[in-house]
Amino acid sequence: MDSSRLIISLLLAVLMGAVDSTIVLLALPTITDKLNTQLSSSIWIILIYLLVIAVGTTQLGRLGDIVARKKIFIAGIAIFTVGSALCGASADIAELISFRVIQGAGTAMIQSNSGAIIADNFVPDKRGRIFGYTSVGYNAGAMLGIVLGGIITTFIGWRYIFYINVPIGIFAVYYGAKYINRSTPVRNKLDISGMAVLGSSLISISYAAVYISSYGMNTLDILLLGTGSILIIVFVYIERIVKKPLLPLKIFKIRVLSYSLLASFFQSLGFLAVVFIIIMYLQGIRGLTPFDSALLLFPGYLIGSMLGPYFGKLSDRIGARIPATVGLLMMAGAILVYTTLTVNSSLYIILLASAITGTGSSMFYPANNSAVMANSPKELYGATSGFLRALANIGMLGGFVISISIASLSVPRSVAFEVFAGVGKLLGGVSASFMVGIHYSLYVSMAIIMIGAFLSFSRGNDERKTVETTVKN
Repeated sequence: MDSSRLIISLLLAVLMGAVDSTIVLLALPTITDKLNTQLSSSIWIILIYLLVIAVGTTQLGRLGDIVARKKIFIAGIAIFTVGSALCGASADIAELISFRVIQGAGTAMIQSNSGAIIADNFVPDKRGRIFGYTSVGYNAGAMLGIVLGGIITTFIGWRYIFYINVPIGIFAVYYGAKYINRSTPVRNKLDISGMAVLGSSLISISYAAVYISSYGMNTLDILLLGTGSILIIVFVYIERIVKKPLLPLKIFKIRVLSYSLLASFFQSLGFLAVVFIIIMYLQGIRGLTPFDSALLLFPGYLIGSMLGPYFGKLSDRIGARIPATVGLLMMAGAILVYTTLTVNSSLYIILLASAITGTGSSMFYPANNSAVMANSPKELYGATSGFLRALANIGMLGGFVISISIASLSVPRSVAFEVFAGVGKLLGGVSASFMVGIHYSLYVSMAIIMIGAFLSFSRGNDERKTVETTVKN
């Protein structure tokens, strides 16, 4: 088949989900106001979406193994499109959060199978280039979300940030159904118990973290954090004894694969936290609107979109180790630039750091994703692709918690929470105090990114071969 049409099909789906990831963030203050709710409730518009994706991707990639990836991928686009229409029509915050669950389920079906579809259709030494193109879709989508989020929310209305997905989704369903090859189903089995325990753990920890960030800690929060932590231990135990775990633990015997997965987790954990922190700085200390704040981050997404395919090709030639590691080091360097910010710093610092971050991300994403799929056993493509996305989304959840919790050590939690959402601005000495918290958050994020860089480098050389990886028992 024409590989370019397959790439377009994947790009459409990836772009649609990426648009939604940034467009909702910018509209959060408006949604909170229009639906007459509290910020501690509306923040779940973001968190429930990430939770569903984090848990769903662990199994929906495997479901693609069982019933054919094309079916799950196309169904995911359709479900996401329906969920988007329902979100736009929501009458209150409870409905909106519920419909975001539907959206998240569709996104999980898309994300957990896109990498496996690439692995099905392209040999290992060509996948870096394709992952480079899909990274263009993500960066372009996030970039569009930033621009459209401000324009649509300001001039048309927040409901249309969801409605915009409907025509794109309809076309993506048609195009994908026509041009994506149908994969051959393989024997597999879902790990429902592991998924349920993991989901319960993440929900408990996330709920407690949001409440602590908003109002401070109480006995219930301590119990929820403790329960969530215990459930993680239970989850690991279940994964050791079930016949078909979320991801077979023996797969971690493949050094390149396991280190690449961990690098993805730490990159997501540290990087998204920085995005939240910088938005808090621009809105809470500099007094910019969410739209104006996001425009300052625009160059990073633009650069990432332009350079992704080139660094993807580079990783095909030399392997993932160097491009991915250098990309993470550049992200850490950008965070170091951000630490020079003061209450009255030039905003050109934001532009510079954003450009460095964009270059780093264009090096890391295609190289690391390609390394994951190139070193995954063929029979586990779906499970591996899903687990990769699950780790990334769990990292995104952690990034939110880190950015709010650490930055709020220097000011009341409720104040930091309002600043993040763009509904509050700090004045006078409070701004200087908040800068201390921001710097602490940035240093923690930089340390997390450096852990990812260490793991990326330690993965060893990644030689792309056309033969498929197998797991040795």
